[in-house]
Amino acid sequence: MKITCCRLLTCCCWLLTMPIAWAQAAEPSTNAPDSDLMKFLTQDYLFGDWGGRRTWLADHGVGLEFVYFGAFPANLSGGIKTGNVLEGALLMTLDLDSKKLVGYEGGQFHVGSLWFHNGDRFSENHVGDLNVVSLLDFPDMWWLWELWYEQKFLDGKFSVKFGQLAIDRDFIVPEYYTSLASINFINQTFFYPTIAFDVWDIAGFPQGHHALASTPYGTPGIRLRADPNEQVYVQAAVYDGNPDRKDGGTRVNINSDEGALIYGEVGYGINKSKTDEGPPGNYKVGGYYHTDDFYDVRSVFDAFIGAGTPRTHSGNYGLYALADQTIFREIGKDDPAQQGLTGFLRFGWAPEDRNLASLGLDGGLAYKGLIPTRDWDTFGVAASYLKISDDIRSGQRDVNAVAPGTFRVMDYEFVLETSYHAQLTAWWTLQPDFQWVKHPGGSSAHSDALVFILMTSLRF
Repeated sequence: MKITCCRLLTCCCWLLTMPIAWAQAAEPSTNAPDSDLMKFLTQDYLFGDWGGRRTWLADHGVGLEFVYFGAFPANLSGGIKTGNVLEGALLMTLDLDSKKLVGYEGGQFHVGSLWFHNGDRFSENHVGDLNVVSLLDFPDMWWLWELWYEQKFLDGKFSVKFGQLAIDRDFIVPEYYTSLASINFINQTFFYPTIAFDVWDIAGFPQGHHALASTPYGTPGIRLRADPNEQVYVQAAVYDGNPDRKDGGTRVNINSDEGALIYGEVGYGINKSKTDEGPPGNYKVGGYYHTDDFYDVRSVFDAFIGAGTPRTHSGNYGLYALADQTIFREIGKDDPAQQGLTGFLRFGWAPEDRNLASLGLDGGLAYKGLIPTRDWDTFGVAASYLKISDDIRSGQRDVNAVAPGTFRVMDYEFVLETSYHAQLTAWWTLQPDFQWVKHPGGSSAHSDALVFILMTSLRF
């Protein structure tokens, strides 16, 4: 394992220096035409423009994207066991612009799918964490991720979107430190906070009929949004409360047993106008409410020791706040690479009596263009703290008082991640990533884990 990781790191260092050498070699002849090699390295897609067909399609309102993600996560120490796996996912999207296609203003049709081929689940078998260290750590399957239509009105100040939706594409969304186009952190909690998954069933509890439609899962829903000006927006949405997680995202089963998941959010942006010179930022607050019944935590543990039967609460809810702010720019807003430092902070809360986690806090820094000549690379450091509900802890203690050693009492899970997202070419990225997971699974049942992940993406 040590030899393999050393070889991977050596390979990473060699690859990261290659574009620097190309840039330095090109400096003396900056006015010379680009070579065929440089044209190949700087084109947007691995397979180019398809002989002009891709540009023709885009000009006529048809946008196609194909991106392959591959990852090699390795647990170096701690957790459940050391070891590694290979993970892969193919992202495919189609977008149709109504104005370019048929001359109708403000309409967009979007369909997206994801194909995973991963084998054994890495976190479940090697780390045992709640946050999940790899974005690609999902079951082998093809997923119909999204299938929706959006229509904008009043010069884009109001919009409605409906169809198969993924909640993380609209709510609690960061805009500067990470995105599908530039994934700067690989742990799933930095993509979408773990506390939002409180609406899933708690492991070992009686099963309900609820979950969260976060990528790659989608569910039928409708979202309304108003943007009265460039700084402020308000949006709300209603989703099916139990997305399909078995049939590739194609099952639609809207009924009262599964309830509905309702989201609402208000956002305020600074320096968003084209005339603003200061660094931009976003500040968002929101909440969610699930209409299904959720089991009372203490009553489930009481039933475990024969002191009653499980009770339920009507509904579940949570609140959150998010800030991502560009702290400074190296050049200015016209810099195509947008080099500079961005900071982010996110907070989530949920009631103790019906949830596994009651508090989530994550934040960090991402610097784009830190190394000279590496303008499009991003170095990032992020940390996450997930507090386990006090009712979970007290219930486990009550059971241990009757049956000693039944539970390792849970308290929190902490993650520290450092990552370097290298843009080797316009269409190829390589990302070495280290994560330290303290209290995997929220307790000391497993020792702290040290994980290394090498992730790559190809846009073709």
